[in-house]
Amino acid sequence: MLKITDIYPESIAEEMELEVGDALVSIDGKPVRDLLDYYLYCGRRSEFILDVLRRDGEQWELHIEREPHEDPGMEFEHPDPRQCGNNCVFCFVHQLPRGMRRTLYIKDEDYRFSFLYGSYITLTNLSEDDFDRIVEQHLSPLYISVHATDDDLRNRLLGAEAPSIMPLLRRLTDAGIELHTQIVLCPGINDGRYLEQTIEDLHSLAPAVVSLAVVPVGLTGHRERLPDLRVPTAEEARQIIDRVEGFQARFLESDGRRFVFAADELYLKAGRDIPDLAEYEDLPQWENGVGMLALFRSEAAKALARAEPLELQEVSVVTGESAAAQIREYAAQLSERTGVKIRVYPIRNRFFGGQVTVAGLLTGGDILAQLEGQPLGQALFIPDALLREEQDILLDDVTLSGLEENLGIPVEKISADPLGLLSGLEVMNELLNEQEDI
Repeated sequence: MLKITDIYPESIAEEMELEVGDALVSIDGKPVRDLLDYYLYCGRRSEFILDVLRRDGEQWELHIEREPHEDPGMEFEHPDPRQCGNNCVFCFVHQLPRGMRRTLYIKDEDYRFSFLYGSYITLTNLSEDDFDRIVEQHLSPLYISVHATDDDLRNRLLGAEAPSIMPLLRRLTDAGIELHTQIVLCPGINDGRYLEQTIEDLHSLAPAVVSLAVVPVGLTGHRERLPDLRVPTAEEARQIIDRVEGFQARFLESDGRRFVFAADELYLKAGRDIPDLAEYEDLPQWENGVGMLALFRSEAAKALARAEPLELQEVSVVTGESAAAQIREYAAQLSERTGVKIRVYPIRNRFFGGQVTVAGLLTGGDILAQLEGQPLGQALFIPDALLREEQDILLDDVTLSGLEENLGIPVEKISADPLGLLSGLEVMNELLNEQEDI
């Protein structure tokens, strides 16, 4: 059953007199186990029958008719993710400092979340019933952390005795399930010939294995009593890129697709130019940090084309160290178009320490400490990638209003893309003009 947690006003659910605390038992006779069943059984269908257990114990059968895209108007309890039983040598959760909110220490390994949200899973905790459900409901695509197809090496990386990975992948692809895969690359462990073997093995299952990302290991400064790992050197990053691009050329000739992609972070580390956007094809690994900078560059050109002079004088924006050069280049071009001075502040991540340089892991404490006494202009822009989803709270629970209070200027959330910065300038310009008119 699936318990209702909210009813939208003027919705079908409200019209049917459903209430918070009622539970959805089945849809068209099919038992509803979780939110995934609800999404799949309802889909875009215009008619279906709901079996509901009222909170007073009464059972209802409701015939729902709706427009294909009309929301029935109910929210449900969200399933807790299954917990990961692995002990990966590079697990990011194990590298978190103490004292953060509890939810950040959850290690999830749930095929439902992989299908719904693109979370990567290792397939180490799938039961036969899980496999049957994936196939029956055609939960495709899934996102799989492979790391290595050599089973002994993969077990070492996962810190667990895992089932052989290639038969698992083959079983899914034979059933028509598409897979996106990743390798978290640890220098001296799963690079070199192991990297080549993994690429070859996964490509043997293409096109059902749709893509493969090679991502460098991420290490914080909190690795006490953890395995000795390091990030790639610049020369190692160049060698990895050369291997990946060599495979891309081969696969492009044989299949018409590149299949394997190196993360943006490797290009930055190697000092290599980011490939053109077209070389990332349909950006299958964008959320894995693959092609983000190429897309940013493309969207920056579009934003600059629509930018116009503004009366706003000066603003600031924070970013991580890894993308600072690209952000500064765009900010300089945008300043020329709008006349607004834009200061870009790359924030060093002292909270996590180590080699963490991405903007999405910045904290309010680091921002406050490093911006204290700096010229910030009339407003500070914070990319939404730094904030908890749909909330104005950073990883260390500092709020945007807290930043405002401490810095003494307006702090505005912007979309973490080129148009987001331009829109932020335009909104702030309009707001200041309105204040002057009062």
